[in-house]
Amino acid sequence: MSTTTAPAAPPAADERLAKTGAVTRIFRRPEFGALLGALGVFILFAVVDQTGKFASLEGAARWTDSAATIGIVAVAVALLMIGGEFDLSAGVMVGSSGLVLGLLVTEMGLAVWPAILLTFVFAAAVGALNGWLVVKTKLPSFIVTLAMFFSLQGINLGVTKAITGTVRVDDIDEGAGFASAEKVFAAQFWDPYQFRVAVVWWVVLTVVATWVLTRARFGNWITAVGGDANAARNTGVPVSRTKILLFMYTAMSAALVGVITSLRLQSVQAGQGVGSEFTFIIAAVVGGCLLTGGYGSAIGASIGASIIGMAFIGIAFAGWNTDWTYLFLGLILFMAVMVNTLISRRVAGGRR
Repeated sequence: MSTTTAPAAPPAADERLAKTGAVTRIFRRPEFGALLGALGVFILFAVVDQTGKFASLEGAARWTDSAATIGIVAVAVALLMIGGEFDLSAGVMVGSSGLVLGLLVTEMGLAVWPAILLTFVFAAAVGALNGWLVVKTKLPSFIVTLAMFFSLQGINLGVTKAITGTVRVDDIDEGAGFASAEKVFAAQFWDPYQFRVAVVWWVVLTVVATWVLTRARFGNWITAVGGDANAARNTGVPVSRTKILLFMYTAMSAALVGVITSLRLQSVQAGQGVGSEFTFIIAAVVGGCLLTGGYGSAIGASIGASIIGMAFIGIAFAGWNTDWTYLFLGLILFMAVMVNTLISRRVAGGRR
């Protein structure tokens, strides 16, 4: 009696080796949804603009200025979120760094450039402390940085009032070296449109951060840490060091905005920057960063900052009540989270 053997089933194809079309790859980019949103917002405000300036270079100078000071920190916040952490002290750090710079110049008599250097050292120390507390205590970064937020807010008010008798520091422009520092951090260029040099800082930092994420080993570490810290640690990734460096970069980015703002206004308020931390996070989330970490892009965060900058200026140019600005941002945030959730499920291969 003869028996026949059924032919063996062909091995299943590895889906990781399947070729992906160019259109699909574009759709899966974290900044794709933000780019579409930015185009939509630009068209909207160009249509409803009552001044005739929004779609011009003059209008671009206005909204890019607004977006730049958000985008500089939003890029750093995006890297931190990709690494799986949050920093709610980034906003108040803008004011803290400005106050440190102002007090060093006006009360300690330091020249502006050494004061700027010490301001960045101060910010790096605070960022390192945030990161160290997160990795050592295992507490959520939300709690650690919220505690830092309140601590810095109290220090800003208490120390400034104790030293100056008020809640502000003035006359920063009287410090030696102010003129050269202003050219680097707060100057205008391209007459007659008057773009701000902060835009250049924003673009350069976005390019560098994008290169780090896509080309450097540290960028791989960031994504790995945010995706699964334990798995990353088991493969040799220095998880603690990576997180601490990300917190330091976030704090120093906020310090850069503090320096830019202080030199531009030649003074600083103790409450400056408070509340901006949520704007930075909104920009990162709108730009494609997932709240769960492990996914996002620096370009996306910059596009998110552009949307916010266009909203701030576009609503005013349209003649609308500016009280509605944050409602507009809230709606953008909600829609961005919905879109990013759908994208994350697609990337993960979910079928819902």
